[in-house]
Amino acid sequence: MSERESMPYDVVIVGGGPAGLSAAIRLKQVAAETGIELAVCVLEKGSEIGAHILSGAVIDPRSLDELLPEWRTSGCPLAETPVTENHHWWLTKRGKREIPHFLMPGFLQNKGTYTGSLGNLCRWLAEQAEALGVEIFPGFAAAEVLFNEDGSVKGVATGDMGVARDGTHKPDYQPGLELHAKYTFFAEGVRGHLSKQLQRQFSLRENCDPQVYGIGIKELWDIDPAKHVPGRVIHSSGWPLSETTGSNGGGFLYHQANGQVALGFVTWLGYTNPHLSPFHEMQRWKTHPAIAEILKGGKRVSYGARAISDGGWQSVPKLAFPGGVLIGCSAGFLNVPRIKGTHTAMKSGMLAAEAAVAAIASQRQHDELRAYPEAYRTSWIEKELRIVRNVVPLMKRFGDFWGAGLALATMWLENLGIRVPFTLHHHPDHEGLWRKDLVKPPVYPKPDGVLSFDRLSSVFLSNTNHEEDQPVHLTLHDPSVPVRVNLPQYDEPAQRYCPAGVYEVVGAEAGEPRFVINAQNCVHCKTCDIKDPSQNINWVVPEGGGGPNYPNM
Repeated sequence: MSERESMPYDVVIVGGGPAGLSAAIRLKQVAAETGIELAVCVLEKGSEIGAHILSGAVIDPRSLDELLPEWRTSGCPLAETPVTENHHWWLTKRGKREIPHFLMPGFLQNKGTYTGSLGNLCRWLAEQAEALGVEIFPGFAAAEVLFNEDGSVKGVATGDMGVARDGTHKPDYQPGLELHAKYTFFAEGVRGHLSKQLQRQFSLRENCDPQVYGIGIKELWDIDPAKHVPGRVIHSSGWPLSETTGSNGGGFLYHQANGQVALGFVTWLGYTNPHLSPFHEMQRWKTHPAIAEILKGGKRVSYGARAISDGGWQSVPKLAFPGGVLIGCSAGFLNVPRIKGTHTAMKSGMLAAEAAVAAIASQRQHDELRAYPEAYRTSWIEKELRIVRNVVPLMKRFGDFWGAGLALATMWLENLGIRVPFTLHHHPDHEGLWRKDLVKPPVYPKPDGVLSFDRLSSVFLSNTNHEEDQPVHLTLHDPSVPVRVNLPQYDEPAQRYCPAGVYEVVGAEAGEPRFVINAQNCVHCKTCDIKDPSQNINWVVPEGGGGPNYPNM
């Protein structure tokens, strides 16, 4: 067996998203202010920075203003499109009603925000990080956590390259690389493979609620220039999920630069109907007259999907452990009613960076960076999440209409400094499904190829590719469970909750059903890892560089 080479760093960051890149930049900034040299590297499993980044996105620039105050005049692509209009529609099957924004607290009104591609923002942040001396390695997936003898995190190892599906080494085999660090930052995004292991190993979720999630499905469209209003932001609630009991979510449509709109639909993964398909809900939403009118004459140019951490304040785990920290979506800092998490993710990376530099300057390493969670508890992130902590539980309990009204009341009180004397709690998303015989399947129209589309043609637009002859990265704890348990009880919901058509049951008509995994289609959304009712699917990283290649998402 080939021995892995190792490289030493002061800080290794797993994940080249907004949290990881902000941490890298802040590490270098504070090190320069402190007068010390710091070796920092970022590992990114995508083929390039931004390849796996997907978000709406409307971004609060608060953290950017703190991190890089001159960003508006430094070529940052986000500066192109400030938000100019803010709309929220309640949809019925054929109509819509505008929800007046004077009913909402000021922090929900998108004043001073920007809309654009989060992937392009990350590409720009990577340029700033590299200019400061950060080493960035795209195409290298962190596949293993390394530990010191005392149990503290020593660093990570990248996955081996050139391994065949049967586990043998192909002619181009290369062993993974070990990266050793004084501190390792885990910024893998939602439901990160290594972060999930660390949360178990160090009992990081012992004193918090379970994390809950949504699945966001997004498309980019080039639309008729006469209908394009740069900076117009639209959110919707109600139809089509209002027709399906036990489901929550809504749509978004943002007018961005270059005549494009980013649109998508989020379905919260606590839904109860096993027949529901988030992908088909999104396609159905586009057929609403108010949405279809905007898209008429346009062309779909990109597609993608990603899970979203919805748990908020009560689901934030313990953030630090010996030798490492969780930052960004790995910890879950999304402000759900604002539909914003980039600014909080970036700030978490900045707080962790400041704690790490102070520790390294004091000749410490591999200990617990307690200054980071202490800084979080006194930060504006904590305050922002605490104010909205009851929104998701109220809407799940009382529905999008009445739940939103109750949630609005709690947000007004909290925003006025009146602490609501209760915190509602979350339940794991995978526990929510009812048996297939207890609920009716939603009726989804066939795709028309104009407004609505099938999953495989959609995946084609995501530029998804994996080396075909490699171990399947969607692993099953027990291969018999899909057919033995999930099929008879839930009609195997993986066939529907996956937005990329990865999972199929074939041969059922002949009485010999088989569960098939088309791993090459996987867009790395992590929905299967979250929603599988038996928690039998475990998503692990594929060979580095595989997956989607989002150009402008």
